[in-house]
Amino acid sequence: MIRWVHLDTATVPDAGGELRLMRRGTEFSIMAGGIELMNSRLSGSEEALAELAIARIAGRPRPRMLIGGLGMGFTLRAALAGLPANAEVTVAELVPEVVAWARGPMQEIFAGCLDDPRVTIHLGDVAEPIASAAWDAILLDVDNGPEGLTRKANDRLYDAAGLAAARRALGPGGVLAVWSSSPSRAFTQRLRQAGYAVEEIEVRARRGKGARHTVWLAVSP
Repeated sequence: MIRWVHLDTATVPDAGGELRLMRRGTEFSIMAGGIELMNSRLSGSEEALAELAIARIAGRPRPRMLIGGLGMGFTLRAALAGLPANAEVTVAELVPEVVAWARGPMQEIFAGCLDDPRVTIHLGDVAEPIASAAWDAILLDVDNGPEGLTRKANDRLYDAAGLAAARRALGPGGVLAVWSSSPSRAFTQRLRQAGYAVEEIEVRARRGKGARHTVWLAVSP
């Protein structure tokens, strides 16, 4: 049996604990304590996050997309595959080491997508670009769902004020897409109370199989 090797540790700001990058052969895992946040073998639901959002903004002449959380780049690569050549994609990543891992030990997984001319990396909280620019789509995958598991400050993205801020940043028909490891009726209701038209969609961790995850598509009126 091939054993897991601990490659690096990163500290999450604002008392968010630690992330550990692990490798077993060609497989990578990012862990927060004893919880696996992502695995290089499980990309289906993160890709679906981008694909579902892009379907809602298809036909826009110069789409602008904000992705909260770089992770292993699955959402980013799916976005680049589905968006036109003149699109703009900003990825907000709070932990600098995650970007370093993308350019270092996980560079084969990322396949050069960070060097795509459509991509800008924002090192910092995703709330900053939400508040400072207009977007056609905002995609959030910064935790295990609409609550601060790795960082309590993430809660403010999903409360009433955070959802209102995202709606202000989206033009008419813009979409807020949120990834979660599990469903939440309370969050669905919160989105509706914030004025969005909401779909809660079940997606699989691997294409057509694996664990069931949730993507919310919340469309601004």
